[in-house]
Amino acid sequence: MKALVLSGGAGTRLRPITHTSAKQLVPVANKPVLFYGLEAIAEAGITEVGIVVGDTVDEIREAVGDGSEFGIEVTYIPQDEPLGLAHAVLIAREFLGDDDFVMYLGDNFIVGGISGLVEEFRGDRPDAQILLTHVPNPTSFGVAELDSDGRVVALEEKPKAPKSDLALVGVYLFTPSIHEAVRSIEPSWRGELEITHAIQWLIDQQRNVRSTTISGYWKDTGNVTDMLEVNRSVLETIEPYAEEAEVDDGSEIIGRVRIEKGAKVTGSRIVGPVIIGADSVISDSYVGPFTSVSEGCNIADSEIEYSIVLKDASIIGVRRVEASLIGRNVEVTPAPRSPSAHRLVLGDHSKVQISS
Repeated sequence: MKALVLSGGAGTRLRPITHTSAKQLVPVANKPVLFYGLEAIAEAGITEVGIVVGDTVDEIREAVGDGSEFGIEVTYIPQDEPLGLAHAVLIAREFLGDDDFVMYLGDNFIVGGISGLVEEFRGDRPDAQILLTHVPNPTSFGVAELDSDGRVVALEEKPKAPKSDLALVGVYLFTPSIHEAVRSIEPSWRGELEITHAIQWLIDQQRNVRSTTISGYWKDTGNVTDMLEVNRSVLETIEPYAEEAEVDDGSEIIGRVRIEKGAKVTGSRIVGPVIIGADSVISDSYVGPFTSVSEGCNIADSEIEYSIVLKDASIIGVRRVEASLIGRNVEVTPAPRSPSAHRLVLGDHSKVQISS
């Protein structure tokens, strides 16, 4: 069995972060989202992995390499344009061959991995097996309609009038029969080959399509709100650690706090769950629960909580930062008192909230 991991999307909902970084590499608890998926695939006993890549191929290739660090062997599959999930299957035909495979969206996060699902699929081998979960906003997802016996009877991509609240989770399992399906469908109104249409084709052809409704934690990390929520979930599981870091007697460390090698904490209060990356400096500050600070950051005379701070960012003299995603090499400082004005340098698609 093989795996096909999709990492070619543009990440428009995470701009401006994704103007300069692949959305699949935005870190959760200081580890790229994509890595959690690759680890789950390896834990399921799958070693041959094709990664579909787009404009950010160089960055993803640099981060993942040949896959040996994850215990897998990676083949990179270029996709000139993000033309749909079924299109990704189409262009991966040579890599997939006649093997069964799991398709995993690289920006999705599933607690507990996929080992049980893969084992179940290997035992029964339906033509397709999909994961579903109840969501409050089904119009934003592919939605499944089930009959009274729980069988999948229809799928619809981002419906205006959903027939259920069961959304497709970003993990799919297929036998080679999916290749006939993706060749048999036409682009949707969005100009994309939709995987929901391909699975619907299998249903219409009386093929065996099964579903599993998961009650565990799943998130599509395509926007800041969901990124922060996933970060919170992962931080709740971290083990405290600070053996190779420097923490002075004037600092207070409470709860689950991991301080990585070379980091320095002085005169500060850190309330976990929190992770402080390698070589970061926290001085005279408060770092509150559910905060991830990446490597090489500098937080001084500031307060921050429920946030993600990326590599080499600095937050100096800021009264309070909450529910924020701070990009790489960003500088956050207070505005000068005179004149009474805010001075901003912001990239396209930025969002800023200012206390008046």
